[in-house]
Amino acid sequence: MLFNSYIFIFGFVPITFFVYFYLNKKGFKTSSKVWLVFASLFFYSWWNIAYLPLILLSICVNYILSRIMLNYVEERSSIFSKKTFLYIGLIFNISLLGYFKYRDFFIENINMILGTNFELLHLALPLGISFFTLQQIAFLVDSYEGLVKEKSFINYANFVTFFPQLIAGPIVHHLEMMPQFAEDEKKRINYENISKGIFIFSIGLFKKVIIADTFAKWADMGFDNALSLNFFEAWATSLSYTFQIYFDFSGYMDMAIGVALLFNIKLPINFNSPYRATGVIDYWKRWHITLTNFITTYIYTPILRSFKRVTFTKAMWATLLSMLISGIWHGASWMFVLWGFIHGIGLIVNHYWRKSKIKLNRFIAWFITFNFINITMIIFRAKEWSDALKVLIGMFDINNIVLPNIIQSQFYSLSNYGIKFGPWLWNITGGIDTYIFIGVGFLLVMFTKNSIEMLNSFKQNTFYALITALLFVISLFNMNKVSEFIYFNF
Repeated sequence: MLFNSYIFIFGFVPITFFVYFYLNKKGFKTSSKVWLVFASLFFYSWWNIAYLPLILLSICVNYILSRIMLNYVEERSSIFSKKTFLYIGLIFNISLLGYFKYRDFFIENINMILGTNFELLHLALPLGISFFTLQQIAFLVDSYEGLVKEKSFINYANFVTFFPQLIAGPIVHHLEMMPQFAEDEKKRINYENISKGIFIFSIGLFKKVIIADTFAKWADMGFDNALSLNFFEAWATSLSYTFQIYFDFSGYMDMAIGVALLFNIKLPINFNSPYRATGVIDYWKRWHITLTNFITTYIYTPILRSFKRVTFTKAMWATLLSMLISGIWHGASWMFVLWGFIHGIGLIVNHYWRKSKIKLNRFIAWFITFNFINITMIIFRAKEWSDALKVLIGMFDINNIVLPNIIQSQFYSLSNYGIKFGPWLWNITGGIDTYIFIGVGFLLVMFTKNSIEMLNSFKQNTFYALITALLFVISLFNMNKVSEFIYFNF
């Protein structure tokens, strides 16, 4: 059941909403939370009910281990230390993720290195496993550190399964989520939150259906179907994916924030105009912010603590290792590892540049950063190195420039310089509209308010009601082909 589907918008959400607030109105506050857990698990099971026991097992094991650590009293006669239970939890979560997400990847590499022929399992990746695993790892670590106060199983289950953020985030922290489920004022219908929720949901729906899915056509053709790409096709392919993944993922987050607001739950911000970044450090403060926070708190910081003496060089090694882990977290492919490695190097270079205190013109800094992001997105998207190489070679092959036939008569003299005229975007089934759309993409990400800024300035008036209705209706009439979100694959 996708956010961008009729059954979710007109069936699942209204039913879940009205039953939840009806139970609260009648004073059945515990029942309302149980209902929300049930609805979220139903939402999760919609894709494949076979994985329902998996998430239930994960929730129960992590909750039990956290309670053991919270109630742990150190005794000399204890067989297991508190840290032992933490390690059991970490091994359980990482093993669960590793089995379903990386087992075939591991077998493929063993076969390649040793020349063996072990059969692949071809396991389907359980939706959301990367996200709910990270959330529960953070909860376990904080339970060990004594930072967890909440002990209610129902609140914990809601924290893990809350359907707006269950499949693809944001990666929520228990301290910002679990108290919200316990607040009495959030048990009553809030019409301002409903207005805001529908408003930002409509923005996200428009981003996904109208913008991201349009860019997807050209990106998919360029990466997956075209045998070769000329100069303009290659740039159109790379930029299309760079904009597709932003509008797709940020659109999902807008919809998640919007649906959560209907239930008076505020999810954390996950995007803050990342393509305006003027450095790789700045970029990671703006892109997938909750992942950056998780990596910093639960990976980078523990790595630093493992050093007896922290130096700048060691901090950079910790940065590189953290980004390699981030890369492999995204998927079982060496392309993701390479992507993480390049971003790690980018962060290190950026840190050394900052240390030098050399000022760089803001536009030049943005230009370098955006192109770095665009090129690394090629590696992120490509299924194989050959796919990435095809796009990269095309982008820098100035001897393979093709311009549209329609301007040949005006610019015929360019033929003397090796420039050809013909079907200039034929390999990606594009046209002039492709670059118009890319231009609009630049305008939107660079010069307009992002969705969170729009939400912060939202007012319950006719203007915002019309904008909401317009975005919502346009999106609904274009939902003829329901497509999954990119981050469902991670």
